[in-house]
Amino acid sequence: MEDKELNIIDHLDELRKRLIITVVAFLIFFIASFIYVEEIYQWFVKDLDFDLMVLGPSDIIWIYFMLSGVVAIAATIPIIALQIWLFVKPALMPNEVRATLSYIPALFLLFIGGLAFGYFVIFPTILQFLIELGDGMFITSFTADKYFSFVFNMTMPFAVLFELPVVTMFLTSIGIINPYVLQKLRKYAYFVLVVIAVSITPPDFMSDFLVMVPLLLLYEISISLSKVVYKRRVKRESLRDGNIEENI
Repeated sequence: MEDKELNIIDHLDELRKRLIITVVAFLIFFIASFIYVEEIYQWFVKDLDFDLMVLGPSDIIWIYFMLSGVVAIAATIPIIALQIWLFVKPALMPNEVRATLSYIPALFLLFIGGLAFGYFVIFPTILQFLIELGDGMFITSFTADKYFSFVFNMTMPFAVLFELPVVTMFLTSIGIINPYVLQKLRKYAYFVLVVIAVSITPPDFMSDFLVMVPLLLLYEISISLSKVVYKRRVKRESLRDGNIEENI
């Protein structure tokens, strides 16, 4: 009983250590982003045909925090992935350690890819649709706060959801899930993804379709990659069990 309690305490201490490292890394990236927030802002607005407004002094600092926070989150993704890997590393086999380590850069690249897809594909399409919807009816002016909130609402969900294939592969490699479970959950996953697509897009079929199809494809890709990882894992376990029996 005491051994179990000590084991739990050790795990909690290790988890606390990983969380502290992640938080410190985020704060460092946040401060660095805040120092260069004006350059980040100029990059976001360089192609706009209109000027953004603020309604009060507090909006300015809120926008600075918002931009710095998003950049800091993106930069912290590899650190988060590394800390998770280090936390579960003691429970992994030597071959699993090498295989799962490769997921860390993939998580970062997919996160950036999701941001890029949302920003360069989804966001301009939906923004243009909404502007044309009110053409001739309203004087269109955007506050910086509302504009950037809209930008991040259109991009951050894709950045997170683009991580799905790698997260699925990682969880499959350590035995938490398998492709057959994902197949059984397909209809529920589809429902959730469709709800997400409809929730973050304007009420027209084209926008819904434009968002829905990539999300469904991501789920199917995740199942396919999970199958590959699962077959390799089963093969390794069979070889290992065979070696154990020979030694006995």
